[in-house]
Amino acid sequence: MLERRIPEWLRHAPAPSVRGFAMLCGFEAIARGILISVFPIVVYKAVKDAALVSEIYFFIGLASLLTGLMVPFLSQYVPRRWIFIVGVLLFISGSLIAIKGSTLAIVSGLFLITIATVVTFVCFNAYVLDYIRKIQLSECETSRMFYSAIGWTLGPALGVYLYNWLPAAPFMLSAFAMLALLLQFLYMRLGNGRLITKACAPQPNPFAYIPRFVVQPRLLAGWLFAVLRSCGWWIYVVYLPIYAIEKGLGDNLGGITLSITNAALFSTPFMLRWMHKHSIKHAVRTGFLISGVLFCLAALVSGFPVITVGLLMLSSFFLILLDISAGLPFLLAVRSFERTEMSAIYSSYRDISGIVTPGAVWLVLLIAPISGVFLVAGAGLLSSWILANSLHPRLGTSRVTYRQ
Repeated sequence: MLERRIPEWLRHAPAPSVRGFAMLCGFEAIARGILISVFPIVVYKAVKDAALVSEIYFFIGLASLLTGLMVPFLSQYVPRRWIFIVGVLLFISGSLIAIKGSTLAIVSGLFLITIATVVTFVCFNAYVLDYIRKIQLSECETSRMFYSAIGWTLGPALGVYLYNWLPAAPFMLSAFAMLALLLQFLYMRLGNGRLITKACAPQPNPFAYIPRFVVQPRLLAGWLFAVLRSCGWWIYVVYLPIYAIEKGLGDNLGGITLSITNAALFSTPFMLRWMHKHSIKHAVRTGFLISGVLFCLAALVSGFPVITVGLLMLSSFFLILLDISAGLPFLLAVRSFERTEMSAIYSSYRDISGIVTPGAVWLVLLIAPISGVFLVAGAGLLSSWILANSLHPRLGTSRVTYRQ
């Protein structure tokens, strides 16, 4: 009787690698990149008020924050792979709902996609910390950015073009990209990650690990870097297109500028080499300093829209440098038995920035034009430059020990 051999890839799950995680990010970049320049325009056209746009994003950010903090709690009862899958399905559902085009459908779609993003991000970071060694984290971050480059480069401009051609098109393409991400995830067979626990039982309260986070200065500083970097991106992605519309520069400018900016993602390997030649601390401080100064200059010359847009575009290149470097202080400080919990804390930077930015803009627009938002963002980035001076100069370098 002939022996039937089971294919190797079915008998043993492929070893998770930097490339596999980068491919997941690549599909997500296509899905989110297509919509990132569409939603601000669509929401603004629906409500016709920049302050109301900020209000909508503010309350969606609150819901997203609570969801992200609940993921570790849910992971005690629901396998992590199923949480990730549900997050992907929520993203697809949000894209399809937004196709209807009504104000309620657009806001509901934005809500579901935002919730889905934080759910999958928490799980993704936990998987990375499970399977990628600390010494490879900088390589993983760079590969993630490089594989995401196509989606973030072509997506914003393509999304606006498709929306003007057929309003349903960008949402359908985004849904297909997330379906591809789901298939890649199933192929990698990540399961529930590696089981690394403390001797004592985990706390059932989803907020019980927050005090442990607060008393660790390295984690707190790294999280603040992520929050303020994300605030800079919020201003660039959401409020630059609104500024362009108000100044008569057209609907397409936001998507075009974001696509041009994201083309710099292809230079991330060179940025990584530069960071290795200097240090993580130097990269973080450089990114915050120059981007902060350029945001402030953009506010001062806001009467000249073309110059303002140019300065903001230039500042975004240094935000990309921060995308590579500013998350590393947090990731390098995480302890193995706190991976899921601290991944939830880290992922909350998106939600906190999604609350702080619209809330701050909401207040600024009460007393100043939208250009005042650029000045506040610049001040926040410069405050991170000051905080980054506390980082250790050798952070992220490999340690070599010798035995006598």
